[in-house]
Amino acid sequence: MKLSTKGRYGVRLMFDLALHVGDGPVTLKDIAARQEISEKYLSNLIPLLRNAGFVHSVRGSQGGYTLARPPRDVTLKDILLVLEGSMCLVECAEKPLICQRSEDCLMRDVWSEVNGKMLEALESFTLEGLMERQKLKTNVLSYSI
Repeated sequence: MKLSTKGRYGVRLMFDLALHVGDGPVTLKDIAARQEISEKYLSNLIPLLRNAGFVHSVRGSQGGYTLARPPRDVTLKDILLVLEGSMCLVECAEKPLICQRSEDCLMRDVWSEVNGKMLEALESFTLEGLMERQKLKTNVLSYSI
């Protein structure tokens, strides 16, 4: 499985918003500049994230976007399911009726198990946890010679 640009950029957008929690609304222009992503591309992701309840929009001259939930309550799994849809490795693992062999197929069981572990891993990463990891990474880099 390979994440699409939509999934990767959407995670970066959400991570940027998390890094600026408490700073007030953040403009897409600022996020685009920091993340080196087209503002137009980000504007296509915002409605999906807003409709899923992850982002609030604020209108006006001081407007922009904020997280709708605390960073500890948003996981990579949450974001990617909204932006990527199904994260299943093989279709039969999610829809066993499409294959006449699915009931007796060992590989379907294996792919289902792998898929479950992948989703567990993605669920273990919250925006808050990513923020902590970024702080550690930044501190390590600032000490290098």
